[in-house]
Amino acid sequence: MADNPANNGAQDGSMPALNALAQYCKDFSFENPNAPRSLQPQAEGPQISLQVNVNAKQLAETDFEVDLTLEGKAEIGGKDVLFAFELTYSGVFRVQNIPADQIHPVVMIECPRLLFPFARQIVADAVRNGGFPPLYIDPIDFVALYRQRAAEMQQSSAGQTLS
Repeated sequence: MADNPANNGAQDGSMPALNALAQYCKDFSFENPNAPRSLQPQAEGPQISLQVNVNAKQLAETDFEVDLTLEGKAEIGGKDVLFAFELTYSGVFRVQNIPADQIHPVVMIECPRLLFPFARQIVADAVRNGGFPPLYIDPIDFVALYRQRAAEMQQSSAGQTLS
């Protein structure tokens, strides 16, 4: 019998599933504080800094809101800001038929991985619209970010236990 396209080939409702129910720009700001001076050719290239953060909250038994926050700025000589941005790009995801011990990694790794290309494009367009060449953020290793955050949480809880 042929697969039913309505269930994407799943034979029953027990297949693991991760579905994006919604995606949206939750908060966004872009600053070009020294324009038009900052738009003139610079003798040196800018130093670009970027911070990435992922947060999630459970909305229902199987639904989670995930926030991917990208904060960055470009400076010349470590003092003159060319531009700065902060973006929180979010999504609501439904996680079904995934073992309980795997839900947290799925939400904190796979969901931001799905959000990232859209957030990256918003930043690139905003920087370009601010008068600069588009800033295409390099791909982010969300597994490494998850492990780093888990290690930090483990260290801080161990430190509290020892005190």
